[in-house]
Amino acid sequence: MTPLGHSRSIPDLFSDVVLQFTTLLRKEGQLARSEISENIGRATAGLSLVIGGAVLLIPALVILFQAGVAALAPALGITAAASALIVGGIALVLGLIFLLMGMNRLKIKTMMPDKTIHQLQRDATVAKEQARHRHDLHRAA
Repeated sequence: MTPLGHSRSIPDLFSDVVLQFTTLLRKEGQLARSEISENIGRATAGLSLVIGGAVLLIPALVILFQAGVAALAPALGITAAASALIVGGIALVLGLIFLLMGMNRLKIKTMMPDKTIHQLQRDATVAKEQARHRHDLHRAA
C-alpha cells in the first residue's frame, strides 16, 4: 500500500482490485465447498438415522401385533403378551427417536451454507465501507 500523499496509477489500482476480488472469490468458494461438505456429512448421518428408525419401526409393529395375539394365552408369572409389549414398546420408542432425529438433520435449513452467506454479507459491507472511505479521501484531496 502507498502512503496517502502518493497516488497510484489506474492500472495498478485496477490490478489490485482484480487480484483482491479473485482471491476473495477463491476463498469464498473454498468456504462454501467446506460448509456444503460438512452439511452433506450431517445429511448422511440423518439419513442413516431415518433408515435405522424405519428398520426398528417395522419389527416393532410386528412385535406389537404378536403381543396382541399372545395376549390370548398367558404364561408363567408374566404373559407372553406382556413381554412382547415391553420389547415392542422399547423398539417403537427407539425407532421414533431415530426417525425424528434423522428427519431433523435432513431439513433444508440445516443444508444451507450459513457461514458462507454470512461471510459474503460481511465482505459486501466491508467493500462498501472501503469504497465510501476511498471516495471520501478522494474528495478531500
